[in-house]
Amino acid sequence: MPKKNIKCLTRKKKNDEKYVVCFDLSKYPKKSKSSMTKKKYESLLKKHKTKKLSKKEKKMLDNELFKKYCKCINTLKKSKNKKMFTAKYGICMNSVYKKRGIDAPYNVSKKCK
Repeated sequence: MPKKNIKCLTRKKKNDEKYVVCFDLSKYPKKSKSSMTKKKYESLLKKHKTKKLSKKEKKMLDNELFKKYCKCINTLKKSKNKKMFTAKYGICMNSVYKKRGIDAPYNVSKKCK
């Protein structure tokens, strides 16, 4: 019989009473973390500038850059500064793709959610 992944947290009420809340973690999707190390990412960027990448390496690099781009857009969406909010696509495009000398994929901003 498979073991259930349960996490329990202890909480306090305003009158200092303690109670326990338990969650079944198997019901919630796992967050996707960065699939590669920083060292591997930097080596792929260097290789992109000097040599040709294999299809697998190019796909890995594109995926990592896409994650960085989406994260940048989502943080600027939450910004209270109106100039940052309206210029989020240009700012993120420059900081992620243009500074690294890589052409951005077509309609990359529409794929971000």
